Amino acid sequence: MTDPFGFLKTPRRPVAGRPVQERLHDWHEVYAGQALLPLISEQAGRCMDCGIPFCHNGCPLGNLIPEWNAYARRGDWRAAAERLHATNNFPEFTGRLCPAPCEDACVLALNADPVTIKNVEQAIADESWERGFTVPHPPQRLSGKTVAVIGSGPAGLAAAQQLTRIGHTVAVYERADRVGGLLRYGIPEFKLEKWHLERRIAQMRAEGTKFRTGVDIGRDLDAGDLRRRYDAVVVAVGATEPRELPVPGRELRGIHQAMEYLTLANRVREGDFTAPPLTAEGRHVVIVGGGDTGSDCLGTALRQGAASVVQLDINPEPGDDRPDAEPWPVYPKVYRISHAHEEARGRAGTDPRLFASATLRFEGDASGRVRALHLTEVEPTARRPRPDTEREIPAELVLLALGFSGPERGGLLHQLGLALDIRGNFARDGGFAAEAAQHDAWPVRSRTDGVFVAGDAGRGQSLVVWAIAEGRSAAAATDRYLTGSSELPSPVSAGDRPLVA
Repeated sequence: MTDPFGFLKTPRRPVAGRPVQERLHDWHEVYAGQALLPLISEQAGRCMDCGIPFCHNGCPLGNLIPEWNAYARRGDWRAAAERLHATNNFPEFTGRLCPAPCEDACVLALNADPVTIKNVEQAIADESWERGFTVPHPPQRLSGKTVAVIGSGPAGLAAAQQLTRIGHTVAVYERADRVGGLLRYGIPEFKLEKWHLERRIAQMRAEGTKFRTGVDIGRDLDAGDLRRRYDAVVVAVGATEPRELPVPGRELRGIHQAMEYLTLANRVREGDFTAPPLTAEGRHVVIVGGGDTGSDCLGTALRQGAASVVQLDINPEPGDDRPDAEPWPVYPKVYRISHAHEEARGRAGTDPRLFASATLRFEGDASGRVRALHLTEVEPTARRPRPDTEREIPAELVLLALGFSGPERGGLLHQLGLALDIRGNFARDGGFAAEAAQHDAWPVRSRTDGVFVAGDAGRGQSLVVWAIAEGRSAAAATDRYLTGSSELPSPVSAGDRPLVA
């Protein structure tokens, strides 16, 4: 602790984003070009260095937050970066994308404003790159063992980097044409400029990790053959099976899954298209779903020049204060405003969200294209339609951001003989080892030898910090399988869940 009275003398002051009207006209990050220092050092000084730092429990990575806060307060960026990277492979990603459950678990949050942990994390990561502290760490020797990682999202990248650094020869297989998974095509540029991703991939290549893009395991290459070629396989394909909205009119043109829309928008930024094949320009847009993906669609539609944007959230509007049913240090359901919501309010003057609202049906025009959406208010708990609340809103582009039901069921599932759990994810034991599908001759599940499941493919859709934590833990499990023991950290087990009341 550098200042025992810092939290009493210094008020919370988050880093301010660029002006709304400025960022609505470009695709740069919200904080791009903003001066983080010395504000960050001042804010890091608010950390109390608690005897029991509950921020550790709020983060599945077990980030050493009080330690790197103390170093950031003193301006020792090398030491701060070392402590930050000790638990997190990609802090420049989490510092930009994570909703920061660590802040809600901060002891200061009991009766005051928490430390701006997320801002400090991003600043340390960026300073580490800027000052040349973040460099490749190739292994000192090779183990002679080979590992295939299927999927290049945050879980797959974290597992690959850990396994490469310990000395195994690792190849990452990605079905898209570029590495990154949803970091590449699911996250808009205004939240994560892709040069951050390219910089990490370059570091991983320098360490020895190999990347194979444009290879869909299960279709282009038999997953069983892949398993026979490598000593171990880590499945980190994410949970990309989108949830549907089975209401009348769903077949109309102009209704799309959110990831289709976001992927095409990101491909424009990558230079694949001069203009988006699917655009919100000049259209009345309705986003069905109130989560982060819906917010990403909102920010994208605003930048494309939508005539109007409405976001439907079936959940009731939360209050400003932490509910009694969700006490500290759990991550509470409170009224939150994303940068995209802030932008929508800056343009239209009102929150774009309609809470406690559900879609009844779509209505089309004579050409078979959607023109309107009929919605209804719903009861808070049962989510049944409330009588006499039906109304129509214009909808020329509808984006379904309803989340994901698990990994896609394709050749990979059958060729590796994987089982599904009750939630539709790839089944695994507590040590991330994949479980085999049951057969009549062997009714008890067994492990699929040498196959491990990491990230959303086994957990279901979750946060980037959970994906990285699972990738690190699955890497430790894989290393233990290959060598009999492992010195790699394992921050979570496959059954761990976020803090709940």
